[in-house]
Amino acid sequence: MRLQVKFFAAIASLSVLCLCARAGAQTQSSSSQTTPAPTSETPAQTAAQTAANGTYISVNPLAGVNYNNRFDLSLGMAYDHMKAGPTLLQGANLGGITLSGSYWLSRRWGAEGSFRPYVGTSGAGTGPPGGNLNNSINGPFVSEYFFTAGPEWLGPHNQHGDLIAHVLLGGVYGDFQRDLRGEPPSAVDFYNNQIAPAAIIGGHMDLNRSARWVFRISPDAVVTRYGINYGNHSTQTDVNFAISVGLEYKFKRKR
Repeated sequence: MRLQVKFFAAIASLSVLCLCARAGAQTQSSSSQTTPAPTSETPAQTAAQTAANGTYISVNPLAGVNYNNRFDLSLGMAYDHMKAGPTLLQGANLGGITLSGSYWLSRRWGAEGSFRPYVGTSGAGTGPPGGNLNNSINGPFVSEYFFTAGPEWLGPHNQHGDLIAHVLLGGVYGDFQRDLRGEPPSAVDFYNNQIAPAAIIGGHMDLNRSARWVFRISPDAVVTRYGINYGNHSTQTDVNFAISVGLEYKFKRKR
């Protein structure tokens, strides 16, 4: 009887050991299948795969904005309102460009030069009492060419943009007689062709797009003092509005 009990106990122990061994083998096999094999990819390859999978990488394009450049150059499309004559009722809306360059003497102060050509057409007056030349001269071509320079001051500024004020002095060449068909400028209340004193007072509103490129808006008051070379040969001061929109580039040379 005892022999039978010992026999059955041995058989049961052997069965338990077989089951445990089989379970351990299955666990080891499953672990070897799920554990990834080590790879030899470099960090650059991993980063490339991450970028290819569409992961967003944050980059700040304004990180290098610092306002320590020595030179800058800007070019923009421009608009100018003016009157081609001393008593002319109709104003002229002219289009052109604004080309400006700056040399910065310090962080706040610089010297700016500007060239501004404007062209377009203007209404024509009737000239002396009883004149009717405006019926035959309609929309004559007129133009102005400004050459100015002066100081500029860097106002409030940060990484995103700045405000700059300037006062530019110089001259303007006014071309008013090109399209008058041989008539004198007094016949249509125009100024005669001349070079006259001019001033541009205003500034720039800048929006930084990178460390070098800037989106620029430049509103200005344009002051001219043309001579009236008929009648009493006097002069007249006109104040008009001009604005330009364009881009500025800051050169790499630093102060």
